[in-house]
Amino acid sequence: MSDAKELSHISDDGKVKMVDVSNKHASLRTAVAEARVMLPPNVLDRLSNHELVLAKGPVFQTAIIAGIMAAKKTGELIPLCHPIGLDEVNVDVIVVNDEVVITGRAVVHAKTGVEMEALTAVSVAALTIYDMCKALSHDIEIKSIRLMKKSGGKSEFNRES
Repeated sequence: MSDAKELSHISDDGKVKMVDVSNKHASLRTAVAEARVMLPPNVLDRLSNHELVLAKGPVFQTAIIAGIMAAKKTGELIPLCHPIGLDEVNVDVIVVNDEVVITGRAVVHAKTGVEMEALTAVSVAALTIYDMCKALSHDIEIKSIRLMKKSGGKSEFNRES
């Protein structure tokens, strides 16, 4: 079987396409994604001590709002994503040891899933943290962005950790 037949956004003749969901039934679909951001100790200390309320606003709260806004615009940002009306988006930001861990959860009752919305939420939240902290250091690394779990539709996925 060729790669083109294995990828849902590639037609049999090798052209890009939007997946046809017209014959699917709407169902409850959820997705959870995670991003991890490594900050240098001086920035992490200031975040942990709640010192970083910059001119742009509190770092974590701003990242949360940015992530939610981004999830709602995923269909505009990623060319072959279906635009969907999300039922719920949550973004959480916490410090675990020497990392900032961002978790995004998206929920919809629709014909297509919300993995890309959850991934977009945590990606933009991570970029927002970078943007707001870069004046203190450019030694910031967005370490990983990954899907943690999804439910609904024809397949389930659950990453152990």
